[in-house]
Amino acid sequence: MTRSDLVEELAARFTQLTQRDAEIAVKTILDAVSDALVRGHRIEIRGFGSFSVTRRPPRMGRNPRSGEAVAIPEKRVPHFKPGKALREAVDQRDLAAAAARKDPS
Repeated sequence: MTRSDLVEELAARFTQLTQRDAEIAVKTILDAVSDALVRGHRIEIRGFGSFSVTRRPPRMGRNPRSGEAVAIPEKRVPHFKPGKALREAVDQRDLAAAAARKDPS
């Protein structure tokens, strides 16, 4: 699902919103999430999951072409941890799809 798919879904579910209003709403939410993560804040959406920033420590890597050791610096990266309700919903969908593949009748 892409950003434009989200805009279309929002506009379809809430018919009082124009496509432009839905686009502004999606952009506002994504900007708020991005800004909070940049500031190092944790975002928790109950039933969906949480976004946080994790630290990747510095390490030694290897250049695949030359084989020489390369120092990789520390990095801060966004991390998403799905909530229990989302994990269970995805798991149930996987189980239903697997059952449908086993028994196509």
